[in-house]
Amino acid sequence: MSDLTGKVSLVTGASRGVGRGIALGLGEAKATVYITARPQGQGAEEVSGTLGETADLVRNLGAKCVAIGCDHRDAHQIKAVFDQIKNEEGRLDLLVNNVWGGYEKMSENGEFTWNKPFWDQNLARWDAMFVSGVRAHFISSQYAAPIMISQKSGLIVNISFWSAKKYLGNAIYGASKAATDKLSSDMAEELRKYNIASVSLYPGPVRTERVVQAKEFFNLTNSESPQFVGRAVAALASDPNLMQKSGKVLVAAELAREYGFTDLDGKTPPPLTFDTA
Repeated sequence: MSDLTGKVSLVTGASRGVGRGIALGLGEAKATVYITARPQGQGAEEVSGTLGETADLVRNLGAKCVAIGCDHRDAHQIKAVFDQIKNEEGRLDLLVNNVWGGYEKMSENGEFTWNKPFWDQNLARWDAMFVSGVRAHFISSQYAAPIMISQKSGLIVNISFWSAKKYLGNAIYGASKAATDKLSSDMAEELRKYNIASVSLYPGPVRTERVVQAKEFFNLTNSESPQFVGRAVAALASDPNLMQKSGKVLVAAELAREYGFTDLDGKTPPPLTFDTA
């Protein structure tokens, strides 16, 4: 099990899903975990889960957890989060950019519109993926970088997916994840001399609340728990040779094989590849 005692982390978009799982994985490793999400009433509440519930689950693992309401579409609110962490902790060792608005409103007026051709896509979906996703990741990284530079260490993880490399049914989705991967690699170049790593991390098929609700449409045989992704982040943050991975795209299940951790059921799911994603 990874040990991140004394390390300070921030996971954005952690009220549910992969973000909650990452927070739990870091809590398992005894990191101090700050988490953010939009306050209740400002998000997509067709799926259960709140920031407070995540905080309680992390604390139950014996870790310190601080929940901060933040709409990551607002740069001023993002800045306030990093100001609070700097004032309270004086450092930041790990930023996980997970916040994402791209899966909201996949159906419009009763019609599933996610997989429509790009010319029939609602522009609001572009804004959800790029403003709540790529832009939010960039701004959080901007505020994290000076803190990490001052301590000459740190790790920024951007949650991405195979749609960056192959067509997966939505052109905007592919463009946003490709932008995320490029942001990770270019930030890595500029941060390298400060001993700060930047990577993209691809989960596999994850049993999030939305997926479980629609389980009849998914093959969950080789799926991952959200906390498995958190264990991948914790193992990566514990790696003394972390800088060798900076700038790369990493796959959570491949890290499990390398670092020797398992999912909650004791199994190691097979990694997705370009051909199987």
